[in-house]
Amino acid sequence: MEYVGRVPVPPLGLFIDDIYCLTGVPRHRRVSVPPMPSAHLFVNLGGPARLWDSDPSVPPVVFNQGDGWFMGVWTRRFLFEQPTRVRLVGVHFKPWGLSPFLGIPAAELHNRWVPFGAVWQRALERMRNRLGDTASATESLRVMEQELRSRLTGTSARGLDLVLHTGRRLETSHGAVPVGALSEAAGVSGTHLATQFKSHVGVTPKRVARIYRFARLLLSVDPLHPVDWADLAHAAGYFDQAHFSKEFKDFTGHTPTEYLALRQRFPAERDFPPDNGPMPAD
Repeated sequence: MEYVGRVPVPPLGLFIDDIYCLTGVPRHRRVSVPPMPSAHLFVNLGGPARLWDSDPSVPPVVFNQGDGWFMGVWTRRFLFEQPTRVRLVGVHFKPWGLSPFLGIPAAELHNRWVPFGAVWQRALERMRNRLGDTASATESLRVMEQELRSRLTGTSARGLDLVLHTGRRLETSHGAVPVGALSEAAGVSGTHLATQFKSHVGVTPKRVARIYRFARLLLSVDPLHPVDWADLAHAAGYFDQAHFSKEFKDFTGHTPTEYLALRQRFPAERDFPPDNGPMPAD
């Protein structure tokens, strides 16, 4: 498949990792996606796609051609069944990145997928018409970026600047900064910081730090060479091996050894962004 993406300049770049267009025939219809430090927006221009929560009490959902949906920050894995032919325009938001574009609290999107129209009313049909069947990847990115810019106001919601500043420290440190140090540096209590994160991210800064730490660990795995899991875990900030093993199984559905075997059988596609989290679930 072809992945064409670009990182927007500020102010969008403060909230978005990249805007992308994904097209082609997937190598694997089903992929298992662990928690990653991001929120998402998708417009599906291909065939029907299906999503399953790892929580069996949550029913699956189907997104047909022309549907769009938002996903907040996830703290558990989910399963994504791709169409036989993919054409999708999406946005990888930073964990706090959805907040300035929403008319609803970010907490309402935590571990949830929400239809496009429930968040951006009447926008989906306009975007579908502009994206059409013949729009190039470059044009698709331009349409999505224009929509995002039109919805970003110059006024920050209460507490967003605090979350943005603190979140960027978590991002650059890969979650290695103690939460107590974050609140102390910001001059606020830990309770106040957690409240603002729940408002603008949907989860606490401690949860965000855990996801950044786990993402760093996955990106450190080189399936072409022997992996010393203890060293990787320690470098990523895990100092309790039992806790690391449990979190790894919870987040991926596999033990570290099982995950490495899958990575060796199914290496990441070339020219894709450096995201080694999703794994085949066929």
